[in-house]
Amino acid sequence: MTNKAKNQKTILIVEDERPLLEAIKSKLEQNGFDVVTARTVEQAIDYLETIKKIDVIWLDHYLLGKGNGLDFVVKLKGDKKWNNIPIFLVSNTASSAKVQTYIRLGVNKYYVKAEHRLDKIIEEMKSFLDNPNS
Repeated sequence: MTNKAKNQKTILIVEDERPLLEAIKSKLEQNGFDVVTARTVEQAIDYLETIKKIDVIWLDHYLLGKGNGLDFVVKLKGDKKWNNIPIFLVSNTASSAKVQTYIRLGVNKYYVKAEHRLDKIIEEMKSFLDNPNS
């Protein structure tokens, strides 16, 4: 991780596809985010335990390892130290029933990867972080 500028936000990307993970990381860093990446639920939880402040989570549904994005959200929303971290679900493969479950659990926004440009998702994420109550 880089030295954090005063207002720099830290994002945890939880994505299993390495090329996509690297592209997202690069684009977010270009947009001023401090980026931490994980490819499994276990890695993501470990980062949450060790890094003092994660401001937002970029989450895919399918992940490497035992759990998926839904398992991760259930764990986060069930823990008071993490349940207020905004979560942006970005996936091509989550069924509409799963998406509804994510939304019921408190995911802030859902994007179908194939239908949204990376720049647009990042722009909306930054806007949300600047004005969380709007």
